[in-house]
Amino acid sequence: MIILGIDPGTATTGYGLVKCGNDEVEALDYGTIRTSSDSEPEQRLQEIHKDIKSLIEDYNPKALSIESVYFFKNAKSAIPVGQARGVAMLTAVENNLEVFEFTPLQIKMAMTGYGKAKKKQVQKMVGEHLDLEEMPKPNDAADALGAALCCRREMNND
Repeated sequence: MIILGIDPGTATTGYGLVKCGNDEVEALDYGTIRTSSDSEPEQRLQEIHKDIKSLIEDYNPKALSIESVYFFKNAKSAIPVGQARGVAMLTAVENNLEVFEFTPLQIKMAMTGYGKAKKKQVQKMVGEHLDLEEMPKPNDAADALGAALCCRREMNND
């Protein structure tokens, strides 16, 4: 089964695709969707929608695992992240993907065993879980891969 992980953001949305077998897991692709700050908010959301839809069409995942927002420093940054999350989730549902949500704490716990792990620790452990030659970069992509791996773990426990 293939899982698409998403770390939502309006300026940068991280994505990671993992293929899960019996006891095997493989990174198929990861990176970021970047939108221009010169674009209108609705155009940025449309770009995120288009790119996620393209990833779904290219890889045919069965599930979308997305990082949820449970804490924010200010509403000005939380609202655009929430909008990007909504677009990703809608795109998943439009394409018949099952949607799973995980907090950053849950993802950090699953990847490192420590809920307050630093970004570098998460990157390192995601790379180790996927047997990558280098740590996945940037952080948004590593977080998206971590979300996908967290989903794999959740699905295997059912």
